Amino acid sequence: MKTRIISFLLLLSLAAGLSAQSVTYQPTESNLKARQEFQDNKFGIFLHWGLYAMLATGEWTMTNNNLNYKEYAKLAGGFYPSKFDADKWVSAIKASGAKYICFTSRHHEGFSMFDTKYSDFNVVKATPFKRDIVKELADACARQGIKLHFYYSHLDWTREDYPWGRTGRGTGRPNPKGDWKSYYQFMNNQLRELLTNYGPIGAIWFDGVWDQDGNPEFDWQLAEQYELIHKLQPACLIGNNHHKTPYPGEDIQIFERDLPGENKAGLSGQDISQLPLETCETMNGMWGYKITDQNYKSTKELIHYLVKAAGKNANLLMNIGPQPDGELPEVAIQRLREVGEWLNQYGETIYGTRGGLVAPHNWGVTTQKGNKLYVHILNLEDKSLFLPLDKKVKKAVSFKEQSPIRFTKAKNGVLLELTEIPKDIDYVIELTID
Repeated sequence: MKTRIISFLLLLSLAAGLSAQSVTYQPTESNLKARQEFQDNKFGIFLHWGLYAMLATGEWTMTNNNLNYKEYAKLAGGFYPSKFDADKWVSAIKASGAKYICFTSRHHEGFSMFDTKYSDFNVVKATPFKRDIVKELADACARQGIKLHFYYSHLDWTREDYPWGRTGRGTGRPNPKGDWKSYYQFMNNQLRELLTNYGPIGAIWFDGVWDQDGNPEFDWQLAEQYELIHKLQPACLIGNNHHKTPYPGEDIQIFERDLPGENKAGLSGQDISQLPLETCETMNGMWGYKITDQNYKSTKELIHYLVKAAGKNANLLMNIGPQPDGELPEVAIQRLREVGEWLNQYGETIYGTRGGLVAPHNWGVTTQKGNKLYVHILNLEDKSLFLPLDKKVKKAVSFKEQSPIRFTKAKNGVLLELTEIPKDIDYVIELTID
């Protein structure tokens, strides 16, 4: 009898645990539609902007230099980005061909870039600027037809109620244990504001769960938080940059500084899920503005990253760190314009596509839309290319000129014959297949 009681209690405990993990999460029809639109969009721009821009040493400068949280807060008194123009930002980003923007509503430094009732440490109350940057950006995105996503930090190097994690231990906060109940309520209050006061939001992009990885007993209570988000805006997608296989309740899978299936940066060794995929990368070396970092990727590198992401069935979220004066760096504007010029010509081979039938190779990738297979040749040193393809090819043309490409059926595939070695940034061949 005692054994039966114990077994029954174990079953109840297991059931409660399963409930807490939201294993029964069923995305709504509007959420599933939003996932498809997200995949179709393929290209977004990440914007890391906060008080750290004033120090011009990157977004991790507070913890890297053990800056006291009370001293750091004084930066707000001088934050006045006089050249900030949300419409100008959105216009430049729209010209790049990007379909959405992900903006840092609150980063690890704890400073809110929006008018929040739940903390005075925000851009309206604590700065002489006194303008709601998130509101102006949301309005500009709505006017220009660009989706807006919000980055939101799970950790905080400033708030005394956030329990100490792996980072931010040197910022002078007095209570290592914090007050989780208070902090969790604070986060959910802010998320409610973001999803209530700024119109339809495409996604909430979480970051920072990894800060408590050394504490196996810590419970982020993500299931309840995710449920709140989906209740407020069912179509709002949830992604979490925890560097693990997605948790129940998440709608997209994020890869940091790596394409899905690669792990060169050491942050993306997780399995690839069936959810929509997104890889985030920096345009130069940092996420936040760093005055000494002018190592911007070339237009060719950016296009190749976008194409490779599409070939791996993923979106590219490319980051820019705005300057402390409120302008986007001039080099970033130039890169946006040049990528946009390329997408004006080749966007059909990227937008609305999925990873193609031919897996990525050293020479490039394929994308696909219906019966069109787009062969993106990025690095080929021969005049011929073998494609391991078991479908019948009805027609082959160069995408740009629509001129015929010779092809012959070979064993286990098709051999494309070119008149010269491709020298384009991306030489695209369009195949019509059965």
